Amino acid sequence: MKNSDLHGNVPETSRVALLLIDVINDLEFEGSEPLVAQALPMAKRIARLKSRAKQAGVPVIYVNDNFGRWQSNFSSVVKHCLEDGVRGAELARILRPDEDDYFVLKPKHSAFYETTLDLLLRYLGAKTLIFTGIAGNICILFSANDAYMRDFNLLIPSDCVVSNTPEENEHAFEQMRSVLKADTRRSDAIDFSETLRR
Repeated sequence: MKNSDLHGNVPETSRVALLLIDVINDLEFEGSEPLVAQALPMAKRIARLKSRAKQAGVPVIYVNDNFGRWQSNFSSVVKHCLEDGVRGAELARILRPDEDDYFVLKPKHSAFYETTLDLLLRYLGAKTLIFTGIAGNICILFSANDAYMRDFNLLIPSDCVVSNTPEENEHAFEQMRSVLKADTRRSDAIDFSETLRR
C-alpha cells in the first residue's frame, strides 16, 4: 500500500519520471553569462514539458546541488534564487517548484551519488527517466551514466539541456546517444502516452 499521507496529491506510481537537474541555481559564478543566455529559452521549454508531464500523471523530481552547504534545504535554495537578486532569478521564477513536486539534494555531480534518488525511483516504479537541466556535459552526463548503469531507459530532450558552450553540449549529447543509448528527441516530440507504455 502506498503512502496514505499523500492523499492522492502526488503521483505515486509511474513508469516515467521527469528530472529537472540543477535548474534552481543562482548562476553566480565566473563565466556564467553564456549559460544564463541559453538557460532562459531552455527553461521555457522545460516548463511546457513539465506541464504536459503533470497532465499525464508523470511525477516531477527536482534534483539540485547543495552548493557545498550541508545544512541547506531545497526551500532555502529556491528562496535565495528568487529573492537575492542573483543571475539565476528568472530561471528559478520560470521553473519554480510546485508543492506536489519531489526534490532531492545532491552533494556532487551525479543525481544518484549519495542521494535518495534511487530509492524514490524504485518507490515510484519508474523505468524511463527524462533528464533536463544544467549542465549537459557535467551533471546531466554523470547522472545519465549512473542511470544507464541501473538499466533505466534514458530520454534526454536536446532542447531542454544546456552547457557552458553549445560545443560542449553537443559533445555530451554525442556521448549520451552513442554510449548510453539515450533518446534525444526534442521535447515537443515526446508523447507521454507512448512513453508511459514502455
